[in-house]
Amino acid sequence: MIWFHLAVVLLFIIIGARMGGVGIGLAGGAGILVLVLTGVHTSAEAAPWEVIGIIMSVICTVAALQLAGAMDHLVHLTEVLLRRHPKQIVFLAPIVTYLMSLLCGTGHTAYSVIPVIVDVAKGHGIRPSRPLSIAVVSSQVGVAASPISAAMVALVVAVEPLSIGYLQCLAIVIPTTFIGCMVGAAVAYFQGSELKDDPVYIERKAKGLVKPSAATAADYQAAPSAVPSLIIFLIALILVVTYATVSSPELKIMSDPPMGSTPAIMTIMLATAAVICAVAKKPTSQIAVQDTFRAGMTAAVCILGLAWLGNAFVDHYEETISSALSGPFQAAPWLVAVFFYFAAPLMFSHAATTRAFMPLMVALGLPGTALVASYPAVANYYLLPNYPTTVAAMEMDDTGSTRVGKMVLNHPFVVPGTVAIIVCVALGFLIAPFII
Repeated sequence: MIWFHLAVVLLFIIIGARMGGVGIGLAGGAGILVLVLTGVHTSAEAAPWEVIGIIMSVICTVAALQLAGAMDHLVHLTEVLLRRHPKQIVFLAPIVTYLMSLLCGTGHTAYSVIPVIVDVAKGHGIRPSRPLSIAVVSSQVGVAASPISAAMVALVVAVEPLSIGYLQCLAIVIPTTFIGCMVGAAVAYFQGSELKDDPVYIERKAKGLVKPSAATAADYQAAPSAVPSLIIFLIALILVVTYATVSSPELKIMSDPPMGSTPAIMTIMLATAAVICAVAKKPTSQIAVQDTFRAGMTAAVCILGLAWLGNAFVDHYEETISSALSGPFQAAPWLVAVFFYFAAPLMFSHAATTRAFMPLMVALGLPGTALVASYPAVANYYLLPNYPTTVAAMEMDDTGSTRVGKMVLNHPFVVPGTVAIIVCVALGFLIAPFII
């Protein structure tokens, strides 16, 4: 029955991917019903409630920032930076998207930056697919490293039995992922022909399908609440990391902390959203109509269905899966990264992939250093060109340079993204033994 149930899981993942949006989570729920009706036992505890709680609370804060005009201000600062240094856009664009995802815990912030990247690149004769490819990859890798992302929380919860703490995970994942993205940018810098020599661009330009580069808005004025809201948000991030530090079991600063780091993130983020709305004098009812809120709640439903589906299957066949995987993974722990690399595009979520499979890897008795080092591979959303940020980059690049070739995997995101993941994992294996 394990092969039948695995086929059911894969079938409903594919159905969800074809439905898109919230349909991914709905298909996951339907898959759970089929598993239960054919002999699999599950319970509400298999659902990733902590992960969903993190997403909901963090997205409320990000939506509050958007409501207060802070997100628009970040985009404006990004535009100014890229237009002042257009020749370095292949390196600056991924730094921007990485930092935005690192701070906000979601890669959806990249949508607002993609048009700016395209406009600056084509305006200076640079092939837009070069900065776009690594910028999109970095936006997803940054989520894996974010102190407030659901994926990071799922990692910390999973490796807690191995006496690995929140701060140790951050100390390993943040520097390795940033360096990995920069190496990926170096690869993207030489990817593809020059824009002026691209036959697709030449054809589109001749047909008038390429819009002229727009000038920056000289009359831009930040909303009065934009900067104060950003300051409040940064203070909240500092509070999250500070609380995690003083309550960390390995540091023993606080002997009996009132709550763990996960509920601390939730409560601090919810309170931060309320403070931002109060300072900005914006009604909290408007949070629910922001684009970031809708995207975040969609992600929460997707993770609920997908992670629960994966957990139901893995929990039911844990002994069988453990006996099959323990030998190869014990012999070569780096295979965990390969497993995550190919699981992530199917699960459509860092958090869902981590929540479904990281506890299994812990149960296999694999070393914690290998698990934390392999964790960034869950950011592989670019392998299949169907993730929203990937699709958005291809649609917004009117030069046609960011496109899928005759083969499904023949697109500009694969090579720089894969190189970035390999570097992240390799560096993780090097430095994790010194931190854990």
